[in-house]
Amino acid sequence: MRQAILVLWPSFIIGGIGEILFFTVFDPKELYLFGEPAGLSRLAVYSIGFFLCWTFAAASSAFTCFLQRSAEEVNRCPLPPVERPPGCPKRDDRDACCGPAA
Repeated sequence: MRQAILVLWPSFIIGGIGEILFFTVFDPKELYLFGEPAGLSRLAVYSIGFFLCWTFAAASSAFTCFLQRSAEEVNRCPLPPVERPPGCPKRDDRDACCGPAA
């Protein structure tokens, strides 16, 4: 839940700012899709624009959270020791598991 808040709240703010900046320059009624005028209302274009900006900002924030993981988090084995395959170098290492101790 904490990660979701850390990603969605800043991206919501940036999405709003991005939409304001974009629609300050472009009028929704003058936008074209594949050479044809967009047949949507202004409110629909504003809504779609906001959610697109929010999605891109959320993807950027999520990628930042993904990249800031420590080496220990990246290299930790997700399987308990008893479920690791034979020959696994971490099979006898109980501290290499991120799940409950077996």
